[in-house]
Parts: sequence; structure tokens; C-alpha cells
Amino acid sequence: MSESLRDQLLKAGFVKQIRDEKRGSEGKGRPSGKPHAHAGKPPAPRRSQEEIDLAKAYAIRAQTEANERKRAQQAAEEEARLRRERKQKIQQLLDGKALNKAETELVRNFEYGGKIRRIHVDATQLAALNAGELGVVQQAGRYLLVTRDIAEQVRAIDGHLLALLVDPHAATADDGVPDDLVW
Repeated sequence: MSESLRDQLLKAGFVKQIRDEKRGSEGKGRPSGKPHAHAGKPPAPRRSQEEIDLAKAYAIRAQTEANERKRAQQAAEEEARLRRERKQKIQQLLDGKALNKAETELVRNFEYGGKIRRIHVDATQLAALNAGELGVVQQAGRYLLVTRDIAEQVRAIDGHLLALLVDPHAATADDGVPDDLVW
């Protein structure tokens, strides 16, 4: 007489019927007695279409950003290569053509890169520099005195390296300070 409720339900056939209904509604058909595939973890919720679209958008954005970084790196490498080539051309152009002298008595001041710079020259070089027959080129941290032709060629290769080239045909502004003034 001490049958449990479970045993009574099994005899009546209700438990089997309830299990069959559960199987039919879930559509899983796994045999009873086997453990769940996720072993105690709740089943992962199915991702909605919106979540899938969001994941695709993030993936597309990451790919686009990677492509942009790659293009920027390639552009920087190309610019560095061109800069090296220009530097090498200027080096070859200036080899042995600098007119700087070790013993000079005058200093010619000029503005370059927002600062006042100086180059040591003699009297004839100072006159030629102020007349536009000579120019000053910055190369490897030094200022080299060169002929006007060489200065024009440097300007054609890289205009930033031409530090001083007086235009002899330009009208000079009368600021009251003579060009040959030595400080």
C-alpha cells in the first residue's frame, strides 16, 4: 500500500504519456537517461538576426580599418623611399661642389626654418651671394655655399633644402639695412 505517487502514475501510464508529449513539443527525440550535451549549463540562446547583422558590421568595420592601416603604412613607406632617393640625388649633385672655405673673415646671416642661420664667407663670396650668383643649400645639418646653377637644381629636386638664393631681378625692399652689413 505504500506505493509512491510516481509508481502509481507509471502503472496508470500517465508518466509515459507526459514524456511523449514533452518529446513531441521539443522535437529533440533524445533518449532518456543520457545527460544533456551542455552538462548543467543552460542552453545557449539562439542569436537573433539583429545580433548576426551587428557581428557582420563589426567584422566589416575591422576589415576596413585594417585595410586603411595597411594603405597608410604603404603610403608612408613610399614617401620614405622617395625622400631617400631625393636625398641621394642631392648628395651626388653636391659632392665636391661646395664653395665653403676654411679661412673666412665674414659671416652672412639669413633666415631658414624660422630661425636666423649663418654661413661663413669671404668678401667676394659675400658680394656674389648678395647679387644672387651663389646660393646656400642645407644638407646633412650643414649649410653649403654653391653656385646658382647647383642651387636651382637642388630647388628642382627638393625645394625645402634651398636655404638662400637671392633673386637678382626682384625689386629690393628698402628697409634701411644694407645687405652687406656685418654684425
